[in-house]
Amino acid sequence: MYEEQFSDWKKWDKKNDADGIKYPEIYICIISSEDCSEKKFSWLEQIVYIGMTNSIARLKGRLKQFDNTIVWKTGHGGADWVRYKHQNYNKLVENLYVAVAPLQCNVKSNQPKDLRIMGEVCKFEYDCFAHFVEKFDKLTKFNNKKKSKKYSLEIGRKTANN
Repeated sequence: MYEEQFSDWKKWDKKNDADGIKYPEIYICIISSEDCSEKKFSWLEQIVYIGMTNSIARLKGRLKQFDNTIVWKTGHGGADWVRYKHQNYNKLVENLYVAVAPLQCNVKSNQPKDLRIMGEVCKFEYDCFAHFVEKFDKLTKFNNKKKSKKYSLEIGRKTANN
């Protein structure tokens, strides 16, 4: 389900080469020691995060926020969970891959057609959550707010208090 809508897996350092980088999108991240570059997207248990953007910065901006957070800056709540578990940026990005599903629209527009597509992006993200849960009987590791810890709330807070 939905497999045909996603790009092939891209190594994290090639994330900006994804087709549709300038549109609102759903993006899915895996961490794998196996080289997944250019392999066809499929639903894998190694999927660690499902996210979306329909902001003016589009996917390129959202993935930059994600990258900034895992490299010790701030800007992306989901990446803060990833950073807690994977504090060595270089080691993480060696094994981090992303696949994207763009939905073409003008994010600056208030036209009904574009607004509906931006709403579809939000719905599609939740459909992806539901599909993952149906397939693996759990949320992805870093979408599960009850089980994931945020670096900024756990380690960052302790560091600030010392």
